[in-house]
Amino acid sequence: MEDTVVLYPSPGHLSSMLELGKLIVKHHPSVSVTCIMSNPSTEIVSANPSITFIPLPKLSLPTPITSFLDLVASFFEIPNLNNPNLYQTLLNVSKSSNIKALVIDFFCNPAFEFLSSRLDIPIYYFNSSGACGFSIFLYLPTLDKNISKSLKDLDIVVDVPGVPKVPSKDMPPVLCDRSHRVYQYFVDTGKNMFKSAGVIINTFELLEPNAVKALQERNCSLNEPTPPVYFVGPLAITGESKKEHECLTWLDSQPSSSVLYLCFGSMGVFSSIQLKEMAIGLEKSGVRFLWAVRAPKLDGPTQAGKTNTRSTEPCLESIFPEGFLDGTKDRGFIVKSWAPQLAILNHGSVGGFVTHCGWKSILEAVCAGVPMLGWPLYAEQKMNRVFLVEEMKAGLGVRADKDDFVSAGEFEERVVELMNAKKGEAVRERVMALKEAAVVAKSEGGSTFVAMDKLVDSFK
Repeated sequence: MEDTVVLYPSPGHLSSMLELGKLIVKHHPSVSVTCIMSNPSTEIVSANPSITFIPLPKLSLPTPITSFLDLVASFFEIPNLNNPNLYQTLLNVSKSSNIKALVIDFFCNPAFEFLSSRLDIPIYYFNSSGACGFSIFLYLPTLDKNISKSLKDLDIVVDVPGVPKVPSKDMPPVLCDRSHRVYQYFVDTGKNMFKSAGVIINTFELLEPNAVKALQERNCSLNEPTPPVYFVGPLAITGESKKEHECLTWLDSQPSSSVLYLCFGSMGVFSSIQLKEMAIGLEKSGVRFLWAVRAPKLDGPTQAGKTNTRSTEPCLESIFPEGFLDGTKDRGFIVKSWAPQLAILNHGSVGGFVTHCGWKSILEAVCAGVPMLGWPLYAEQKMNRVFLVEEMKAGLGVRADKDDFVSAGEFEERVVELMNAKKGEAVRERVMALKEAAVVAKSEGGSTFVAMDKLVDSFK
């Protein structure tokens, strides 16, 4: 029977987990990789020929989703419903293969609780974000024990070994309300990680040196030793299947490192008031820009994250202030909705990136050597901005008011600072050094290469 490693991803972290699967096969060709997931698309299957896919039934929850916290809770609850199907699938796989390890996404924590007592298979957690975020995860059970109130009702800083201090208002909303069931799901996941065979993290040592050191020295929890940790990043995606985009032709005609790229992820939706303010700030900055614009929300000036309150295609004339499109046509390019981010970040004309601070986007920018301006919107992104600015030193941050609104003047100032000032130059030098460090980490003898070898050895 052949040896196999089984991956169990959640939909939101699928791409980086598949990159991990490809790395396992590359480092150890005698081990096969099997991915168990709900209805994998034919596109995903054909793009990953070295991985065997086994579908699980697509399930839906009996209760309606009425808030962002409910949505995140469902990421745990669907795997919980699928546990019997997963168990049966693993039994079937074990008839023809020797399962050396099961690697689960942290949203699949219910599988750890269900399978630990039923199957004798080492279970590893996959943490799709970095070492700082994982350290917060490990610290959750301690935080839960030490603080009886919800973080949303406190004005404190969360102090975790090796991690920059995070103001409670910048902690992910899912960790801030003890009364919502999703809070306990995260605390329970933190507890189970200590019992796992190890945790695989999508980062590399020089990107987050203090957090990595604290984890390696196993001092992130006072009560229990940290589980084995493997820093195998950056698991950045290497190719995009989309055809050549017209924005890349425009970039070809721009001076080197002169263009600011603005993109806020698939859920990055702003109010029309905020979009106008951004446009005013951009126009006044005088900076060249490439902006992926989504249609605005229809419900006032609060922060992004709701996807059900907007039309699908943006009407640029109605979004922007009068005269903006004409006034910037010689130095700006607007893309409606989707843009080929990897190709843009790796284009020589791009010299800065305004990002929502999603971990995947941060890694892509680091690998491309592009300094960032962090404008977080939802989920763990405000926390990531703290790490981006304080720990990685690979970006600057925009300052919002108490309603998460950013003024045109503030945006203009930060854009100029990133693109045309000494502060931005220091960040640019740092990010270029990190780009080189990422290449070294992944090459033979580098920290990521060694971590992958140790991980595969631990499967044996």
